[in-house]
Amino acid sequence: MSKGAGWIVLFGSGETSPSGRKAFDWLMQRLTMPVGVAIVETPAGFELNSAQVAGRVGDFLKKHLQNYRPQITVVPARKRGTLYSPDSPEIAAQIIGSDLIFLGPGSPTYAARQLRDSVTWYTVLANQRLGSALVLASAAAIASGALALPVYEIYKVGQDLHWQEGLDLFAAYGLSLVFVPHWNNRDGGVELDTSRCYMGQARFEPLLEMLPPDVTVVGIDEGTALAMHMESGTCHVLGQGGVTVLGGGGRERFEQPATFSIDRLGSFRQPVAGSGLPAEVWHRVKSARSRPQPDASVAPSPQVLELVEEREHLRANNDWPAADALRDRLAQMGWQVLDTPSGPRLEPLGDEEHS
Repeated sequence: MSKGAGWIVLFGSGETSPSGRKAFDWLMQRLTMPVGVAIVETPAGFELNSAQVAGRVGDFLKKHLQNYRPQITVVPARKRGTLYSPDSPEIAAQIIGSDLIFLGPGSPTYAARQLRDSVTWYTVLANQRLGSALVLASAAAIASGALALPVYEIYKVGQDLHWQEGLDLFAAYGLSLVFVPHWNNRDGGVELDTSRCYMGQARFEPLLEMLPPDVTVVGIDEGTALAMHMESGTCHVLGQGGVTVLGGGGRERFEQPATFSIDRLGSFRQPVAGSGLPAEVWHRVKSARSRPQPDASVAPSPQVLELVEEREHLRANNDWPAADALRDRLAQMGWQVLDTPSGPRLEPLGDEEHS
């Protein structure tokens, strides 16, 4: 796992297509096996089958990228005010230590609304800055921008042209970006222009005029991914098409397999460690990721293992208070439970930690 900031990969579409498989393969070559993958449900959290939507992505990775031994965890951060809230530390903890974090298809504006200032989002950011790769399907890519394009609200519902507040993922890196996947979409055929993420150029031009002057628009073609190495500041165009950059009054086009400097997107800088993140989240993630492996000569007792198994059953049934009580009981017995993408891991506590 990288010691610096991890990759950020944004798809224009087709994350589970053959071109998407190649992009995942390209990325996983740069990670450590086995690859722990956390799939966050939030973008599709309003759908009754959001677990199945996320699960299909996990099945795709296990089937088509089995050489990297992906260990899949589906993180049910679905909706605030429910048992599956993105504000739940217990749910967010399942992300910690992942090599790759994936946010998939769904609604961009729902994802932005549910994740903004949430424990889950801050945990995603902390992990990415400490080395996890962050992969965003088209809806999540839109949500990650400084402003988010309300695709369904305009294209399906007929609302007036407007932008909504995004998650502003790249603000910490000095960049003000807006992402437009499906840049070259042709679903409308010759009768209807559905390019620019179904807006068509006639609607997209007024939308451009609504943006602040310091915003850079990044258009990503279908079947294409933009892989950004945040540690070195380089961008790679993967897949079938290209990436279009609109900013500063100019336009640039990068066709695959182009590589270009992230400075073409704005005044790039490395963030100060933990900046913009709650201190408790940052320290929790950093501590968990930097903790040395436990002494293999110290083995948990059968009673401890039984309690860990019981806690897993409680977590599976979303009985978080009872699961937390067992975690505290295990701590009193000298063991800390770390929830990782590959399952619970036990670490012995020092005498001073459980005295």
